[in-house]
Amino acid sequence: MAADRRQIEETAASELRQLGESLRSVASGALLTIESDTAAATARTRRLLLNAWLRPLVVGLSLFLGFSGGSWALTRSLSAGIQRRIETRAALDIQIEEARGTLAVIEETTWGVNLVEVAGERFIVLRDGTLDRQPWTVDGRPAWKLSSE
Repeated sequence: MAADRRQIEETAASELRQLGESLRSVASGALLTIESDTAAATARTRRLLLNAWLRPLVVGLSLFLGFSGGSWALTRSLSAGIQRRIETRAALDIQIEEARGTLAVIEETTWGVNLVEVAGERFIVLRDGTLDRQPWTVDGRPAWKLSSE
């Protein structure tokens, strides 16, 4: 009986060893399958992320940089144009003041006398109150008529 029991135990141990080895090979196969499936899923996920996120991100950044660069260039151009106009206006203001000064000098040296042509006739227009008798008037001011020759 002891010999039968030992033989049964040896047979059971041998069967358990074979079963363990079989389970190990099945588990190793399942683990390899899981690893390959996980690698394939990771590759698909990576491609999906590239298509779903990276390309739109690159396109969006490109558009943003394009709009920002264009806006910056337009702003620079407009500000340069405004600056040129400000400088031109300042130069024109200086010229106007110089012309006003020149006009004041001319009016002072000519005592307010103007030469005017009205309807083909020429007149020297004087300041108000310079003539006692006013033979002609131009715009309400005394005037002397010049000969047409």
